Amino acid sequence: MNGRGLTIAAALLALLAGALWWSNKDKAKEVTKPSADAPPKILALTDADVRKLELKKRGGDDTVVQKNGSGKWEIASPKPYAADQDAAGSLVSSASSVTSDRLVDDKPTDLKQFGLDNPSLELDITAKNGKTQKLLLGDDAPGGSSTYAKLEGDPRVFTVASFTKTGLDKTTKDLRDKRLLTFDQDKLSRVELAVKKNEIEFGRSKDEWQILKPKPLRADGLQVEELVRKLKDAKMDLAVSDEDAKKAAASFTSGTPIGTVKVTDASGTQELQIHKKGDDFFGKSSAAEGYYKLPADLGSAVDKSVDDFRNKKLLDFGFNEPTKVEMHANGKTYSFQKAGEKWLSNGKEMDSTSVQSFLDKVRDLAAAKFVESGFTAPAIDLSVTSNGGKRTEKVLIAKAGDKYVAQRENEPSFYELEAKTVDELSKAAGDVKPAAPPTKK
Repeated sequence: MNGRGLTIAAALLALLAGALWWSNKDKAKEVTKPSADAPPKILALTDADVRKLELKKRGGDDTVVQKNGSGKWEIASPKPYAADQDAAGSLVSSASSVTSDRLVDDKPTDLKQFGLDNPSLELDITAKNGKTQKLLLGDDAPGGSSTYAKLEGDPRVFTVASFTKTGLDKTTKDLRDKRLLTFDQDKLSRVELAVKKNEIEFGRSKDEWQILKPKPLRADGLQVEELVRKLKDAKMDLAVSDEDAKKAAASFTSGTPIGTVKVTDASGTQELQIHKKGDDFFGKSSAAEGYYKLPADLGSAVDKSVDDFRNKKLLDFGFNEPTKVEMHANGKTYSFQKAGEKWLSNGKEMDSTSVQSFLDKVRDLAAAKFVESGFTAPAIDLSVTSNGGKRTEKVLIAKAGDKYVAQRENEPSFYELEAKTVDELSKAAGDVKPAAPPTKK
């Protein structure tokens, strides 16, 4: 091909590329350009724009929700209440962006035919710039799947989907925080129980609970967390009738006091008083006005003694793999050290299965109950090193009649053990055997 032919070919290629570019650009415009018959937006705000919502109902049940100084939603009217942040946030999301189903009339002469002369719901939305927009919802359209709506100041009448109306048509009860105790579980530092003239106090350091009263004791973290969960889940039933609410108040007043719970987080301390009438529990909270029937499992969770919350496990290493275990019992000494994946005793490799069986018995040592005395001369001296060598726990076990009594090092408490538990421990130690010699190839 000569030079003139190459020039012509290059020019044609450039023209084709340009045509393709313009074609793609026009198609992109078609994709991004809204359809001419797309339903218009009635409201187009962001959640962050909204500072205050006023819900005005035809029946007069008005509610005002607004953001406080800390950025949380609160109910300002008909009375000051704490708001359910999820419920309030859902309402804000529904109100900030409202899309119509269709345009019904762009210049209606009579709003009465749509129920918009006296709307069933008026939602006044105040943005952070101080401007307020008023959304009016009227009657349901024929078929019942949509509702007539308009924005005050805009003559047009639209329909919105029934689920849009459902998301906006909320009452004070819908938006209230229904928790009887509104503490932040992640920031909870202290729980206090006053039960049957006994005082129990739990303190949390990082993620670990300890019993502080009636005296410092190891706590069963799972039991304390279960109590906290039930306190967190306790909610007031706002759907009860006025008559049932009066009955709850009377039952609380005439019932037998079971206990008082105090919870403390970064914001302060809240209190729940619990009374029992018949088989039912009733409560009064410092965080919510009124008297409410409580779940039976919450009443039962509070009506406990300090021993119910104590850690019955004799050793804390749990499922962490110990690196060294020593036991002196019945004139014999057992010593096992971890070396990589192997267990050694006096430098000799031991059978890992039998060692693991012994470790399981050590790990399972737990009190059948707690006692105040009975510890005499120790028959077993047990030491476990774990956490990469950073923690060593020592336990002494003494014979006490047909039972055994154990004591942890530097702890005044005594743990009563079943004889079978200790006998199985001694047997498992004696059953540890050397590893089988490697098979010859």
